[in-house]
Amino acid sequence: MEHLPPDSTLVFNDVAWEEYEGLLDDVGEASGLRISYDSGRLQVMTLSMSHERYSEFVQDLVRLLSLKLRIRVLSFGSMTMKKSPSHGLEPDKCFYVQTAPAVEGKDSIDLATDPPPDVAVEIDLHHQSVAKFPIYASLGVPEIWRYDGISMKIHHLERGEYLPSDSSRALPMLSADVLNEFLTRVKKEDQYETLLAFEQWLSLQNEER
Repeated sequence: MEHLPPDSTLVFNDVAWEEYEGLLDDVGEASGLRISYDSGRLQVMTLSMSHERYSEFVQDLVRLLSLKLRIRVLSFGSMTMKKSPSHGLEPDKCFYVQTAPAVEGKDSIDLATDPPPDVAVEIDLHHQSVAKFPIYASLGVPEIWRYDGISMKIHHLERGEYLPSDSSRALPMLSADVLNEFLTRVKKEDQYETLLAFEQWLSLQNEER
């Protein structure tokens, strides 16, 4: 797998849960891979620089919002989320907002006893993350932000499936339009300048609260 080019995907069928967990142990969470498991179907994806750049930028936006508006947001990055013996994956980023007090101070999350993150982020430059939506649903993740390199879409879990929405429930001041505005800007402008512009936008929102 270490020889795969960036943004490559491998799919294996009829993989046992124990084999999936063994692979996670072998590669570790800092592997530069995204591994998902859905009832015997194992998918391994390598990451590109663009993928990581967008992922980090979204995290920067959320971190700025948290500090500027004094909203407690805990980031657990691309932690492995799994529910034995059938489902598991790694988001590109994930955030605890409403449920942050339940996981404050924890070094690891066990979905058997801990809540799932309030938001999972998928940077989906090759349109493959929709196949993960049933896994997210089985894990009970209430909200997904999916960015395909052109537009960010927000999806809410409703009766077992994800439906599109104009804005976030976890962070209601963030709409898909706002996220798209700054994701578009960062393609054309310096990232530092774009984050400053987002900080100014947050200041206006703070004045209106």
